Amino acid sequence: MGEAIRIAGAGMHCIGAWRARPQGRALGGVVVVQEIFGVNAHIRAVVEDFAQAGFETIAPALFDHVEDGVELDYDEPGVARGRALAAELGFERAVAGVAAAAEAIASAGRIAAVGYCWGGTVAFLACTRLAMPAVDYYGGRSLPFLGERPRAPLLLHFGERDPLIPPEDVERHRQALAGTDATIHVYPAGHGFNCDRRADHEPASAALARDRTLDFLRRHL
Repeated sequence: MGEAIRIAGAGMHCIGAWRARPQGRALGGVVVVQEIFGVNAHIRAVVEDFAQAGFETIAPALFDHVEDGVELDYDEPGVARGRALAAELGFERAVAGVAAAAEAIASAGRIAAVGYCWGGTVAFLACTRLAMPAVDYYGGRSLPFLGERPRAPLLLHFGERDPLIPPEDVERHRQALAGTDATIHVYPAGHGFNCDRRADHEPASAALARDRTLDFLRRHL
């Protein structure tokens, strides 16, 4: 069972986090990077799932830099508020928060980042800037950063019916990441297909992406 903790954030700011430990020795560590909806029940469940698979796992509450305890609904007001918070936070502080979370579970061994939606782009940047193995689930905001080269293995999951990340954007990722240690998978699904609290949840695609993610983590941690 996970627990709420506090960790050092960017600068002198402490932020919240949800951490779960595996039974027995950890296979490595995972920093789960939230969607724009905060470290909500879904993200806490993702943390628990990775811990049950053998990884010490932590999800830093990155929005705590702007507003404490953010948990938003998957509706239009939630999307609007989440986007505003993400814009106010910025990617620099988000990546610093991932680094702080990785430090908090450093005893687990090598640490990877796994992010979803907005958090997928943060995970992408953790790979290019912090040299962390990373899994990017439908991180459409990564386009401006495709000039940055991965410094560790990278896995990307996209939905072929995602209105926010059209096929031409997926192809841009393929072209930019050609020749790197990056693997891209596309699923018959829409945006947010991993989240069982969203209308676009696609169980078969989510299960396959999870299997591929766990295999990636076991190989690179």
